[in-house]
Amino acid sequence: MADYILLVAGVICIVVGLIGCLVPVLPGPPLSYAGILFLHFSRFGHFSKTTLLVLAAVAVIVTILDYIVPVWGTRKFGGTKYGTRGATVGLIIGLFLGPAGIILGPLVGAFVGEMIFKDDPGYALKAGFGSLLGFLTGVGLKLAASFVITFYFVKELIR
Repeated sequence: MADYILLVAGVICIVVGLIGCLVPVLPGPPLSYAGILFLHFSRFGHFSKTTLLVLAAVAVIVTILDYIVPVWGTRKFGGTKYGTRGATVGLIIGLFLGPAGIILGPLVGAFVGEMIFKDDPGYALKAGFGSLLGFLTGVGLKLAASFVITFYFVKELIR
């Protein structure tokens, strides 16, 4: 019975982890990795220590990069801390507006933040675009990591 509970918990973590790649409040790759651990400790899956360590490292690195890449994107395109903070506020507000809000929130937030800092729409739009690019890069990295973890989960489950 415990094995089935671990299996169900693992599947839930994998699914929520994939959703977490798109919803910034949920840590996607770490949740996906938790799914691997649940499967590993059940009778349905046995991963090598190397596989578990590599997947853990991937989850940690991608999670850290998810915080760095949007800031880097904003800065790379000339943004300031106002743009970065605006992108964060835009992202939080965008969560309540669905998928379009999640994507456009950081762009609009960075634009507004930079407009507060410097009244130059061209400059603010460039910084906002950098924020959007950084955000989308972070989402892509999280999705890639979670899909790799999901692949190993499914592969072990059907083995």
